[in-house]
Amino acid sequence: MSHSSHRRVVVRTALAFTASALALSAANPAAAQVEEIIVTAQKVRQSAQDVPISISAVTGAALDRAGAKSLEDITKIVPSVTFRKGTTNANSAIVMRGVGTISFSIAAEPSVSTVVDGIVLSRSGQSFLDLVDFDRIEVLRGPQGTLFGKNASAGLVNIVSKGGTDTFQAEANLSGTTDEEYRARLTVSGPIAENLSARVTGFYGNFDGNIKNTFYNKTVNGYEHYGARGLLDWDGNGARVRLIADYFKANDDCCAEVTGVSRGTVLDRELGITPQGEDTRRVNQNLITRSLDRQMSFTLNADIDTFADHTFSIVTGYRNWRNTELRDGDFLPRALVGTPQLHDRGTVETDQVSAEVRLASPQNQALTYQVGGFLWYSKNTQDFTRSDITCARSTSPVDVTGGQPCNLADTANTLFPTATSESKVSFSNWAVFGQATYEFVEGLRMTLGGRYTHDDVRYTHFRGPARNATNGVITGGAGLSTVGAGGTLPNGNGTNLSRGQTDASNFSGRAVLQYDVAKDVMVYGSYTRGYKGPAFNVFFNHTAPTNSTPIDPEKSNSYEVGLKSQFFDRMVQVNATAFLVDYKGFQANNFVLLNGAVVTNLTNAGSVRSKGFEVDTTFAPTEGLTFRANLAYADAKVRRFNPNPLTNAPDARDGTRLPLAPKFSYTVGADYDVDAGPAKLYLSTDWHHVSKQFSDLGESGPIDPYGIWNASVGVSDADDKYRLTFFVRNILDKSYVLLNTTAGQRLMIPRDADRYAGANLRVRFD
Repeated sequence: MSHSSHRRVVVRTALAFTASALALSAANPAAAQVEEIIVTAQKVRQSAQDVPISISAVTGAALDRAGAKSLEDITKIVPSVTFRKGTTNANSAIVMRGVGTISFSIAAEPSVSTVVDGIVLSRSGQSFLDLVDFDRIEVLRGPQGTLFGKNASAGLVNIVSKGGTDTFQAEANLSGTTDEEYRARLTVSGPIAENLSARVTGFYGNFDGNIKNTFYNKTVNGYEHYGARGLLDWDGNGARVRLIADYFKANDDCCAEVTGVSRGTVLDRELGITPQGEDTRRVNQNLITRSLDRQMSFTLNADIDTFADHTFSIVTGYRNWRNTELRDGDFLPRALVGTPQLHDRGTVETDQVSAEVRLASPQNQALTYQVGGFLWYSKNTQDFTRSDITCARSTSPVDVTGGQPCNLADTANTLFPTATSESKVSFSNWAVFGQATYEFVEGLRMTLGGRYTHDDVRYTHFRGPARNATNGVITGGAGLSTVGAGGTLPNGNGTNLSRGQTDASNFSGRAVLQYDVAKDVMVYGSYTRGYKGPAFNVFFNHTAPTNSTPIDPEKSNSYEVGLKSQFFDRMVQVNATAFLVDYKGFQANNFVLLNGAVVTNLTNAGSVRSKGFEVDTTFAPTEGLTFRANLAYADAKVRRFNPNPLTNAPDARDGTRLPLAPKFSYTVGADYDVDAGPAKLYLSTDWHHVSKQFSDLGESGPIDPYGIWNASVGVSDADDKYRLTFFVRNILDKSYVLLNTTAGQRLMIPRDADRYAGANLRVRFD
């Protein structure tokens, strides 16, 4: 079906659905209101409609209805969020309003922060755990450093768990799909003593994958996930305490990139695959790319009533994350004359501990305020090995593909260059902060906040020159340097060790003026100063002195005006925001060739600007019927790109769009819950569209626009104890890519680039 035909089908379907919904609205004029969501976007409980921040709050029930299984799926619900899918979670990142740090360095932090139950996650890769038993997700757009501090210069995702319950409850979920995904989850909650309740969840998921690796005759890019979460809530004697522990394990044969365009006659024959662009679903690789994750955490939250009417809060926790990556970097079944084999194995481990204390005033007075302090430490290690097989000539005969394979037994002509790096990085951070809101007259409020932050970053990186594994002789290879990490004299230290330390202090803050124009209608304007700490480019091929130069902090100035409104007795909700954010010292990658392989070089790339608007609307015309429409426009561009530090040549990327920054993205959908005699029906549909974007800086790796249509139908008993839901993803079977590297030679194909269907059974007991 052509793109225009797809569009006509969608338009006709949307019109038919709208007409049906309007008819249902006229036939059932029962009162309805848009659901109110309570958030903690300012570290106190407030209605999302009262918070002068561009925020999208999504409840756990809405996440379940949308089929969201991990944070990657939030992009289909909140259009201003995009996602860089790497071959492993360690190389993946969240992008918001077109801005996000895309780096392979373990000494750099993300620009979009993720907070889970008050704990700031150290690295982007920690964010992509399964969404299991969470109460809500709050997406806060724009700099959020005043109250949240760490790595939130572009935005923040705040994830909040469900709590214990006063009565016994249990819920079981089982699901399966036509492409062989199977998931199970069991939750039990209830009281265990006076003022003490608990919640325990266990889960398991398995998916074979969506790509066929013909070398092993195996389907890949799937996963196996399992884990458990336990929570204790104590509420009594003027204090509320929550203790959370969780464990998550992932064994993913993900994520192999397909060859989407011809690599030449010989290599095409070697692959035995006809490249079909975004429709390619096969690879031929002699190493299965894998991502192995293990994550565990302990969190303590406490709110204590003190000074008669104030609240003293403590948030502290420990998290450990370990990720192992296996990667086929040549994307071929073997090494050929002139075409080397490149295989990677790397393990990243992060230990972090943090503590925050806050004192908040009561919220029912003209002047409200909170002050606090924050301490943070994380230790990060990475062991990484790159192994090549290369030959300039071979004693093996030319085979029918036209290629001449390297003879692995001929160590005179076949070389095995390899190197291993060992990196250690520590981050230390402390901060003091405060924010106050004063209501001058009824409906007119001003908020002022500030945060003083101090960061310290230290690293050591050990890597010798690449050597031939058979005789130990220094030998270069694809993506392998013949110079040790310390660099050559006189600029470097002439050793295999590089080390460095940097620190920075910063004052950031925000000023907001908001006014209640009418009941349920609020407008606001804000200025926010954002900050992300210093970094180093610590990665496998790190070499002093270029890579040992500290990367300065990233700072941003954000200007925002917004509207939050509800009309017709809260039947209609319209929230809109216009923004302009300037970033200076933007931390980004330059890409350079090293012996024929592309490697990255993290730098202060220069200044960028993101400007645009967001509109979120909800319409609930009758009880059980809800229409949703969310639109994001972001014009995110490089204003001035600094010269490449390796070449000092001027850069031609000024004025180009940032990677993974579509100008337009939107989601429209509808949900309808209706009684049908002794049963109840649950109907849901949505259309998500993303405009053209680029994979890398300089507008390279174009990604075509795409739209995905999903729908589901559920049926339950009158009390909703038993619910069976049937769903279809990508109804129109529209293929698309998440990432386009090396002019289409490497494409990342997501699972829902193909249509699939499934069913979910949920059973509740109480």
